[in-house]
Amino acid sequence: MICTAPFRSAAAASTSSSPRGGGARAELGHITEAQIDATFGTNVKGVVFTVQKALPLLRGNASIVLIGSTTSRRVAPGQSIYAASKAAVRNLARGWAMDLAGKGVRVNVLSPGPTRTPGLTGAVPDPDVLATLVPYGRIAEPAEIAASALFLASDQSSFVNGVEFFVDGGHAQV
Repeated sequence: MICTAPFRSAAAASTSSSPRGGGARAELGHITEAQIDATFGTNVKGVVFTVQKALPLLRGNASIVLIGSTTSRRVAPGQSIYAASKAAVRNLARGWAMDLAGKGVRVNVLSPGPTRTPGLTGAVPDPDVLATLVPYGRIAEPAEIAASALFLASDQSSFVNGVEFFVDGGHAQV
């Protein structure tokens, strides 16, 4: 969890290390209970309990930024469980935006597209091949994702609440 300012804003992230999302890839008919438990344990339970623990630290005009994925909208073969877990994160943000209405705490989801991270570069021999999937023609740099997270956590987005903010070069949009 990342906190900015004096415990005014928080970002809860679920992490992944595979090239297009987290968790083991498995197509229907080969999905195991262990894969479901691991993926939902990290991406859903982990987010719920991290945010719940941080909630008492958040004061008025706070921002919670959850990490989603374009995979929740654009699913590749074998990623149905990961995609479902990220769709759950999106719906947590919707519900929590309503739960926290009137308390001065905003909840949004940041959904990055393919991004040049150690996880991606370690899992894909040539990450730039993924640029063919992105209408903008390249994959994101970590600084671009970070700038978007800072925007959602800042006062500049003070009227943004309950949204899924895609930073994906159009990957899940067109």
